[in-house]
Amino acid sequence: MDIETPQALNETRPVSDILDRLHNTCQGRDSISLETLLNSLGGASFVPVLMVPALAVVSPLSGIPLFSSVCGILIALISAQMLVGRQHLWLPRWITSRRLTGEKLRAAIHKLRKPATWVDHRVKERLIIFTHRPFRWITQSCILLCGLVMPVLELVPFTSSIMGFAVTLMALSLLVRDGLIAVLGLAFVVLAGFVGYTAAGDLAGLFA
Repeated sequence: MDIETPQALNETRPVSDILDRLHNTCQGRDSISLETLLNSLGGASFVPVLMVPALAVVSPLSGIPLFSSVCGILIALISAQMLVGRQHLWLPRWITSRRLTGEKLRAAIHKLRKPATWVDHRVKERLIIFTHRPFRWITQSCILLCGLVMPVLELVPFTSSIMGFAVTLMALSLLVRDGLIAVLGLAFVVLAGFVGYTAAGDLAGLFA
């Protein structure tokens, strides 16, 4: 599936704007496909599309079995295409045809409203050296890594959500050229790795 071209996001409130578009798209629907949701943002800029599965993992939707794994695969596919410089986003039909319940999606968007507003009020252009090459490639590579490990971390409580928040921060840093947010995102990747490692050790101890 190729994603269509969107209108530009509101740069003063990028996360809230993404939530607005998703809400408008799912309004009045009993269920909605991932393809329809992603098309509401388009593929001219990969970053807003990347933020959809990242935000979803942070939301209550992450409680749906295997949902975090699907989001992780989406994040990995999108970030990989960003790294190789594709002009238009392609995603496999078996992922984009998956459907979400409209009521659950609207509830998840509502839960994200306040955090989105808080984040939008604090992002701005700063430390922009961390949003340009070669640091930009490092951020994109970390996003790819987060997506790849999410299916594994779904077995460990909370780690997928921490990874999703990290991806959201790193993607947002690329969108608004805020290097400080990129550094914070990398810090959350380290935190998720520590939590996952500790939890894995605890599980191994139970079976020792």
